[in-house]
Amino acid sequence: MVARVILCAMLAMSAPATVAAEPTAAPAVEPAPSPQSLLGSIRARFHARSLPPFESYTLTRSQNTATGVLDFPNSYSKRVWVRNSDRTALTRTVLSNGTRGPLEFDRPAFNEERDPGPPTADMFESPNGVSDYRLDSLETQGDLLHLRISPVLNADRNRLREVFADKQTYELRTLIAVDALFIVRGPVYPVTFTITMGAVEGYPVVTAAHGVVGGDYNGDGKEVDYTFTAISFPATLPDWYFDPRTYGQHGGDAPV
Repeated sequence: MVARVILCAMLAMSAPATVAAEPTAAPAVEPAPSPQSLLGSIRARFHARSLPPFESYTLTRSQNTATGVLDFPNSYSKRVWVRNSDRTALTRTVLSNGTRGPLEFDRPAFNEERDPGPPTADMFESPNGVSDYRLDSLETQGDLLHLRISPVLNADRNRLREVFADKQTYELRTLIAVDALFIVRGPVYPVTFTITMGAVEGYPVVTAAHGVVGGDYNGDGKEVDYTFTAISFPATLPDWYFDPRTYGQHGGDAPV
């Protein structure tokens, strides 16, 4: 009996002790990006691709008179060919019968006293760098991030006020920008533009811009619309397109 007790005791001592399982370490949680860094990410996404060397598109401008009928002198379509290295452009007005007008030289630009463009224009462009806007508020609206921003300085150039971007990809969807309408020998009126963004061949582009003049303005063109269609990116374009001094020599080989 004694031997049996001793043997049982030895077996008990030789059995491995039960070891309590250690708790599994929780995976590290990356901190959520700050609201201000989201603005930087949206801007970086917009600048992810270098500008194509050339682009062509059709710009259509439309507005009504104060009486509500189409303002024909200020409503038109034109075909545009742009060289992005120096922002020069050849343009031709599309006439009512479908033919093209004479060759004209231009430098399309947003926030200037000329037709806006090109579609790939840098919506965040500023002479002062990435910190030109501060984020005032951020909210999520379905699949979109809605950012309200204001300029840190140089408000005449930094005209964006609201940004709508895809909350997953940070691609731009809509922009709200401010501008001004200058009346010859008259007052200056504020203008608000709603800019619709899209993509062509992977490049972010402006597809439409709707402007509304405020400040109790009730004259012609209280609302104006620009659309950008037939956008493409030619691999090459002739140098003479961007030298207006030689336009007279190329009437027979002008683009249509």
